[in-house]
Amino acid sequence: MAAPTCRAPRVWVQFSRKRVGSLLTTVSKPFCSAAAASRPLDAQRLAERLRAQKQEQKTKRVPVPTNPVQRRVQELVQFTKQLQRVHPNVLAKALSRGIVHQDSDLVVINKPYGLPVHGGPGVQLCISDVLPILAKMLHGHKAEPLHLCHRLDKETTGVMVLARDKEVAHQVQELFRTRQVAKKYWAITVHVPVPSAGVVDIPITEKEVQGQQQHHKMALTPSYRMDSGKMVRVRTSRNAHVAVTQYQVLSSTLSSALLELQPVTGVKHQLRVHLSFGLDCPILGDHKYSDWNRLAPQKLSVGTLKKLGLPQSKARHIPLHLHARQLILPALGSRREELSLVCKLPRYFVHSLSRLGLKMPSQDQNGDQEAGRLGAQ
Repeated sequence: MAAPTCRAPRVWVQFSRKRVGSLLTTVSKPFCSAAAASRPLDAQRLAERLRAQKQEQKTKRVPVPTNPVQRRVQELVQFTKQLQRVHPNVLAKALSRGIVHQDSDLVVINKPYGLPVHGGPGVQLCISDVLPILAKMLHGHKAEPLHLCHRLDKETTGVMVLARDKEVAHQVQELFRTRQVAKKYWAITVHVPVPSAGVVDIPITEKEVQGQQQHHKMALTPSYRMDSGKMVRVRTSRNAHVAVTQYQVLSSTLSSALLELQPVTGVKHQLRVHLSFGLDCPILGDHKYSDWNRLAPQKLSVGTLKKLGLPQSKARHIPLHLHARQLILPALGSRREELSLVCKLPRYFVHSLSRLGLKMPSQDQNGDQEAGRLGAQ
């Protein structure tokens, strides 16, 4: 009886020319031989080598540019690196490292910059997408997905509350809706508000802007206007929302300030609109609301640009400096006391404070500066 013959089909495996050195690698192996089956395929070895090279590239430090402007731009890009294009498991792991509080009802995270909460046009990955993965990481494979209790803008960082079940989520959402949650934000502004503390109580609505580029923005709709030197009451728009913001200057220089903001209401982009159009103090890095008619990078003074180490042409890299610093939740469920949740500032925020000569309150200074120092290592 003739010995069985075995065919040796060709397997074509395509790899990147940059990483492997050859666009196509041909592997020819007899599959009928037990010895051949026990040996790893060339493709497997190449894949392992590729993974090793990829890991090695990750561990390599990016060279620091000698040009100070390029170095500053690299800092900002690195500090504000978005997490939308990573694998969902990687994003969930990053969020788990930012947990500031966890109990039987709630999980509170420090939301990163540039990460949307909900999906939408052009959004590849958002926080709501990875809540089932995050729940399994924290509470096991049988855990119910976490639930959003409120939202923050994509560019805003800071305290974000998640609930472990729907009932608790609805209770927290009701606390937000009925304004029982105390909220404190920190922002760096381009100008200094006068007076140094006060309340902005101006309704807000969404309007279409007829400028160089047609777009929509939230806008102020004051109840009064000046007419021939007299104050005249204006009929309120049906679409206007009551918007009230309390503010206080924590630190200031001639051209910039660190503000603590307490929004009484929760209208879309309320803080940004009240600061920019109500107080003429736009938030640093607010490229949307610094100018009403244009959608362009924020215009900054020569002195501010010099302190930040950037020319105006690179101002587009400056991120929005708005941080949800603290939430105070009233008693809920089995918890009989209020819960104060505080998130440390992101690294780019701490660096900007230092460059602009702004100081944090003494009780907060050590923790946030340590966070910035560790993050920069």
